[in-house]
Amino acid sequence: MAESRFSRTELLLGRDSIQRLSEKRVAVFGIGGVGGYVTEALARSGVGALDLIDKDTVSISNINRQIIALTSTVGKYKTEVMKERILDINPDLQVKTYNMFYLPETAEQFDFTQYDYVVDAIDTVTGKIALVLHAQRDNVPIISSMGAGNKMDASQFEVADIYKTSVCPLAKVMRRELKRRGVKHLKVVYSKEAPLTPDYEACGEEARVNGKQVPGSSAFVPSVAGLILAGEIVKDLIRA
Repeated sequence: MAESRFSRTELLLGRDSIQRLSEKRVAVFGIGGVGGYVTEALARSGVGALDLIDKDTVSISNINRQIIALTSTVGKYKTEVMKERILDINPDLQVKTYNMFYLPETAEQFDFTQYDYVVDAIDTVTGKIALVLHAQRDNVPIISSMGAGNKMDASQFEVADIYKTSVCPLAKVMRRELKRRGVKHLKVVYSKEAPLTPDYEACGEEARVNGKQVPGSSAFVPSVAGLILAGEIVKDLIRA
C-alpha cells in the first residue's frame, strides 16, 4: 500500500471504504466549537465534498475552543477560514461555503437531496428543528449535536436517539418540539453531565453578547462532541 493522506485510515477501513468516502458529500451547519471539529475530522477521513454553512466571523472569545480561531483569523468568516484549512489538509476536497445562518426562512436555499449526510451543529432551537424536518423530508441522514456549553466532563457524551436522552436541557426541548411535529427518530450526541452554573457576576459584561448571557465553555468538551459526531458520520457513510 502506497503512502497517502489516508493510508493509515485505509488500514482500518479498507480501500473500498476510503473510495466510498471520497464520493460522499456532507453539509455541516454551524462551524463553531463543535462543527469545526466535525469538519476537520471529516476532511482528514477522506470525505470528498463538504458544504460549510455559518454566518459568524471568528471572535477573540472563540479562541478558547474553536479549531479555526487564532489571533490571525479574528474577524474573518468562519466558513472561509475553515475552507482554507481543510483544503490544506486535502487539496482535492470540494468545498462550498455559505455565509448565512440556517433558519426556517433560509431553508429553501439548500437542496438537501444533493447531500449524503447533514450535520446539525447550530445553536438555535428553531434552526435545529427546521434542519431535522428538512433532512427527514428529503430522506437524508442527519445527526444533531445537543448542548456542549456549561460542561467540563467530556467523558459523559453519548450517542443516542433523541427520545432516549436525559439531563441535557437542549435535548429536553428538542424531544418536546420534535414529538409535537411527528418526528419519530433523531440520532444525537449529548452529554449526561448536569450543566454547571457560570460565574456571570465575576465576569460582568464579558459574559454577555448583544446583551444576552452566554454559556461557559472549555477547549475539550465541544471538540470531543465534534469528533464523536464525525466518527458516527464516517461509520454510517461507509455502511451506506
